[in-house]
Amino acid sequence: MKPVEDEEIIRLFLQEKKENEAFRLLVGKYKERLYWHIRKIVISHEDTDDVLQNSFVKIWQSFHEFRADSKLYTWMYKIATNEAMNFLSERRRKVHGNSDEISEHLANILESDAYFSGDDIQRELQRAILTLTERQRLVFNMKYYDDMSYEDMAQVLNVAVGTLKATYHNAVRKIETVLKIVDIAN
Repeated sequence: MKPVEDEEIIRLFLQEKKENEAFRLLVGKYKERLYWHIRKIVISHEDTDDVLQNSFVKIWQSFHEFRADSKLYTWMYKIATNEAMNFLSERRRKVHGNSDEISEHLANILESDAYFSGDDIQRELQRAILTLTERQRLVFNMKYYDDMSYEDMAQVLNVAVGTLKATYHNAVRKIETVLKIVDIAN
């Protein structure tokens, strides 16, 4: 079956009694991409499922606010990113207290994750990514894993392209440093 274009999804959403069909197509097209985007932020499979569900509820509820001046997927990434970051903020507020502790908590989740299918090198990379600030981690994941352009990331994060480039560069340098230390220790 030919993948449905975003324009078709938008057109269906705007037609009376076609919203459910449009939403089904939207979920089918973007569920996996959004799942992995959220998963890289919150780490846990179970938490990712919850955040993904909340993201799709928000997308459904606010679709009438979507303006075609941005791409559909960047608009949805923004919603999913905000939901994931809100989830982490709430978790930090309730359980931890500061970002160092939440990063340590996420690293522990990564270590015990039955769904993690990477090898030792991938696990070390994920540990190194968890040493980044939340903003660096988010920018790194969007650029490295999601292959998003800086322009699309700027729309999602409301940050200038130059700032994103600098953030990505600093994140890469920090990851390289952490991986070199790990390599020396082994």
